[in-house]
Amino acid sequence: MGTNVEKTCTFESDGLKLAGILHLPEGRKAGEKIPAFLVLHGFAGSKDDSHAELQAHMMEEFGYAALRFDMRSCGESEGAKGQIRCFDQVADTKNAFNFLASQQEIDPKRIGVIGHSFGAAVAVYTAGIDERVACVVSSCGWGHGERKFRGQHPTPEAWARFTKLLEDGRRHREEKGESMWVSRFDVVPIPEHLRKNLSPRSLMEVPVETAQSMYDFRAEDVVGNIAPRPLLLFHMANDSVTPSEQSMRMFEKAGTNAELMMMSGTSHFPLSPENAPRTKAIIKGFLDKFFPSA
Repeated sequence: MGTNVEKTCTFESDGLKLAGILHLPEGRKAGEKIPAFLVLHGFAGSKDDSHAELQAHMMEEFGYAALRFDMRSCGESEGAKGQIRCFDQVADTKNAFNFLASQQEIDPKRIGVIGHSFGAAVAVYTAGIDERVACVVSSCGWGHGERKFRGQHPTPEAWARFTKLLEDGRRHREEKGESMWVSRFDVVPIPEHLRKNLSPRSLMEVPVETAQSMYDFRAEDVVGNIAPRPLLLFHMANDSVTPSEQSMRMFEKAGTNAELMMMSGTSHFPLSPENAPRTKAIIKGFLDKFFPSA
């Protein structure tokens, strides 16, 4: 048996250098090409000290290679810090796929995508428009930006505050020619007790254009294209960050070989210590059935 290997790497996306870490599991035979997953981090997040890192280690445990990377404008990757846009992240994911498929250890026909929260939305959208993606695992993701935000700002007062923020941001750019920056928690509220699950490398402020990008993004419009490739929509049942109805609605539009799984436990962070054993069992059960590592 070999040992787990982590390789630091960089690759290009639209002229920007993105930083990644490639995980290779133990037990690889010489010359063997193995299945792999791209691992997409959450909103304004990072590949490091994060749910993405936990997901990469999980995939490695299951026998897959895993590439976790910082999207442009996040973490150690190039790009104007914080200037996060959904479709830029789709482009980064496709370019990460190109890079991973070129690695000698990887079977280019067996590359899946796993993402958490914002990363899950990007994972679903990318697979919906790129038939090379062989499998999708969406963790606490979302498919309809406007409806998601309505669930995250549920009272009339909260919704009025949020829509005013979008309007103020548009006006600010028109008048000043630059972005208006706001707290990430004004865009996506996260209860205080759950914030410990965020990466310490996460960005704490984002431009309003990021919120508008999310508002306009609708992975559920393309989720049906993924079939018959396997799709797992996994969600915490009482998610206080991303409403669980988002995964339910995507499942209604998904085709064959899609599964929806809900689990009770700590809201929104299924790989937090108290949730991890059950989460791993559910995801491994799905992968063993639809996309086995061996």
